[in-house]
Amino acid sequence: MTAEAKNTIEQGRAVLGIEFGSTRIKAVLTDERNRPIAQGCHEWENQLADGLWTYSTEAIWYGLQDCYANLRANVRKLYDTEIEQLAAIGISAMMHGYMAFDSDARILVPFRTWRNTNTGAAAAELSELFCYNIPLRWSISHLYQAILNDEPHVKDIDFLTTLAGYIHWQLTGRRVLGVGDASGMLPVDPATKDYDASMIEKFDRLVEPKGYPWVLRSILPEAIVAGKDAGRLTEEGARRIDVSGHLKAGAPLCPPEGDAGTGMVATNAVLPRTGNVSAGTSSFSMIVLEKNLSRPYDVIDMVTTPDGNLVAMVHCNNCTSDLNAWVGLFKEYQQLLGIPVDMNEVYGKLYENALKGAPDCGGLLAYNYFSGEPITSLTEGRPMFVRSASDKFTLANFMRANLYASVAVLKIGNDILFNEEHVEVDRITAHGGLFKTAGVGQSILAAALNSPISVMETAGEGGAWGIALLASYMVNNTKGQSLPAFLNDAVFVGQSATEMAPDPDAVAGFNAYIKRYCNGLAVERAAVDTL
Repeated sequence: MTAEAKNTIEQGRAVLGIEFGSTRIKAVLTDERNRPIAQGCHEWENQLADGLWTYSTEAIWYGLQDCYANLRANVRKLYDTEIEQLAAIGISAMMHGYMAFDSDARILVPFRTWRNTNTGAAAAELSELFCYNIPLRWSISHLYQAILNDEPHVKDIDFLTTLAGYIHWQLTGRRVLGVGDASGMLPVDPATKDYDASMIEKFDRLVEPKGYPWVLRSILPEAIVAGKDAGRLTEEGARRIDVSGHLKAGAPLCPPEGDAGTGMVATNAVLPRTGNVSAGTSSFSMIVLEKNLSRPYDVIDMVTTPDGNLVAMVHCNNCTSDLNAWVGLFKEYQQLLGIPVDMNEVYGKLYENALKGAPDCGGLLAYNYFSGEPITSLTEGRPMFVRSASDKFTLANFMRANLYASVAVLKIGNDILFNEEHVEVDRITAHGGLFKTAGVGQSILAAALNSPISVMETAGEGGAWGIALLASYMVNNTKGQSLPAFLNDAVFVGQSATEMAPDPDAVAGFNAYIKRYCNGLAVERAAVDTL
C-alpha cells in the first residue's frame, strides 16, 4: 500500500479533509478508495474573553497551518514525497456560533462559539415566533441576542457564517455552507433543502423597526447539498493552508459541513432509521427521521444530514471531562506509589471494573457538569458526586456512576424520541473517546438508550475522515449515486462492526439511576446557586 499511496499523492489524486474540533484540529488524507493514508493534527483550546468563549482568528489560521504542516511531515515520513496537488478538499468545524463580518471582510466581534449560553432570551422568543425549537447555540440565537442587546456592530453585518463557512470562504471566495451546517444556523425546510422561507420572513418583520440595511437572507451563506460544487482553492487560499508554498491552487472544495454531519458520514448514518452517537468532551446523538416529530421539543434540535434529510439531534454540553478528571486522580495516586503510568491501562482497568458494579450503581450519583447543560435547564455547572451513607460505595459502583453520568443527559433527550415519539431505528453507531476501551462505553450506551449499539473499526477516524468522504463524493461519484448509496458501495462495503445488544438488567439499572438523577438535579442547581 505504501507505493500505491505515494503514487496517489504524487499524481494529485489524494483527497484532504480538515476538521476543527473543540480541542483538536485534525487533517486526514485519503486515497481513491477512501482509505486514510496520512494524517496531521494541532491541539488548541478556546478562551474565555469578556465572559464569552472564543477562538481568535489568529488561532484559527495558525492552527490550520500547523495541522497541515504536521500532515506534510507525516507524508514525508511515510512516503518520502510532498503534497503538490489535491483531487479535492473538505473543511468541517464545530457547528453553530456567530462569526459576523463587515463589507471589508473584517470580523466585527470575536467569534462566539457554540459553547456560549448567553442567548436565552433570544432563543426563547425565536422559538415562540417560529413554533420551532431554536437552541441557545444556534447562529440565529446569537444574532438576535446581539440585536436585543443593541450591539452597535449589528448594523454593519455584511456576512454571517459558521467557523467552517468562514474558513471555506477565505480559501475559495465562496459564501456557501453545506445544508447540514446551515441547519444549525437557521432551520432548514427539508422539502426545499434551503433555509425555511417563512421563518426568514418572520425574522425580517421582527427586526424591521431597527432599520438595519440588510435582510436576513442577504447576510447568510448559500445552503447547498452534498456533492455540489462549492468553489476552488485560490492562490491566496493555498498559501493560507500551506505556508511552505508546495500546495498548488485549483483543487475543488466540497460544501463545508459541521461536525454533526461529518460524524453521520463517518459512521454511515445518513439514511432514515439510522443514527449515531458521538461522545467525547461533549456528546450528541443524531437520529435520521422518516417523518417530522409531532411537535417541537426544547431538548431536541432539528437539523439535517449533508444531503438534506431531517435529523433529530440531542446535544449535551458535557460528557467525558469529569470522567477524565477522576481517572487523572487515580493516575496521581499511582504516581505517588512510584508505579509507571500507562494511561491506556489506567482507563482500561477502571472502565472494565465498572462493569462489575451494580446495574443501578449501588445508589451512587454523579453530575459531570463542567459547564451549563440546556437540556436540564442549567446555565452553569458544578461537577459533583453524591451518595448517602447507606449506598454501596465501591470502586466499581463509583466508576459505573461516572460512566452513567457521561450519557445521562443524552438518555433524557432520546427517551422522548423513543418513548413519546416512537421513533424507530435499525442501527445506532457510536464513536468518540468514550468507546476507546472495547465494550465498556458501548454497553453503557446500549443500556442508556435500550438499543443495540455498533462500533465500526473506522469510526475512530472521526470528522476529518467524514469531510474527506464528502469531498470524495463530490469528485469520485461517477455513477451519480445518492450519498447513502455512495457510502455503502464505495466506502463501507466489507467494513466490519461490532454490535452489542442492551442487557435487560443494565437497562433496568440505568432507568433506576436516571430517576434518582432527575430527582437530584435540585442538588446540582443548589450547588450552582451557592458555590
